[in-house]
Amino acid sequence: MKPFEYLRARTTAEAVRASTGRPGAVFLGGGTNLVDLMKLGVATPDLLIDVSGLPLDQVADTADGGLRIGATVRNSDLAAHHAVRTRYPALSQALLSGASGQLRNTATTGGNLLQRTRCPYFQDTSKPCNKRVPGTGCPAREGAHRELAVLGHSTDCVATQPSDMAVALAALDAVVQLHGPDGERSVPVTDFHRLPGDTPERDTVIRPGELITEVLLPPAPDGAVSLYRKARDRASYAFALASVAEVVTVRGGRIQHAALAFGGLAHRPWRARAAEEILRGATVTDDTFTRAVDAELAAARPLRDNAFKVELARSLAVDALAALTAPA
Repeated sequence: MKPFEYLRARTTAEAVRASTGRPGAVFLGGGTNLVDLMKLGVATPDLLIDVSGLPLDQVADTADGGLRIGATVRNSDLAAHHAVRTRYPALSQALLSGASGQLRNTATTGGNLLQRTRCPYFQDTSKPCNKRVPGTGCPAREGAHRELAVLGHSTDCVATQPSDMAVALAALDAVVQLHGPDGERSVPVTDFHRLPGDTPERDTVIRPGELITEVLLPPAPDGAVSLYRKARDRASYAFALASVAEVVTVRGGRIQHAALAFGGLAHRPWRARAAEEILRGATVTDDTFTRAVDAELAAARPLRDNAFKVELARSLAVDALAALTAPA
């Protein structure tokens, strides 16, 4: 492992100040992804700024009935929080479907949003990879890509974003709060992660020196129900082949509110806007669900070995809609 400096930040301002003008500086939260990448030689920071001791470890109600989640809240604590389990069950379910219990006890909210792809070519420094070393190529397109993207990929990258939590946050219209050298700003989770285009080395819209300080959840829509479902290769912890988070409100047999996001299919959580447009105001029928999900997945462009993910995602989403709208 390459030698690096270590700084334990005492305040958010100190953390941001230490990173300003240091392209090789990175923030360290739980370290469950970053330290692995350092061991593999994929990440080679020259300064680790430890933010795990900052006072960003609380979950609190907001004045409008939403929830404020600190960036260093551990995934296990967030999944078990009463307000999350009762008002945002899709988020709790997504967190519990990710990683192992040991990892969830260490991983943080901010780190989860910033975890990097598990594409095998990205993690193997003996192979070319446009995401790791821009301009070197994407062997995954013709190589091992069974687990990789079917939506929104480019000729330069077919990697997927691995977070379960981010998929639920996308369906729940969460907002990421950032603190950087130019002050504070807010970014909707749906705009936080990028599609690869011709700059796949950039996973998010985060700017140099910016630190995630918290995530804001708006109040859940009145009468809404939500869930998260995930398909993976084994029952113990594994990344999603496909997953879906859904938030739905039904009144008088018609869908009043629908928010869907897919995971495991793209370089970012994939908000299903086309499906939502068909669902809103429609009657609750299996035909409606299938038509809406098919409209969204019509944009899929599977590679040689991952066309199965389209049907997998379709089944997950349609079944989840049926479960959420079934009479109590």
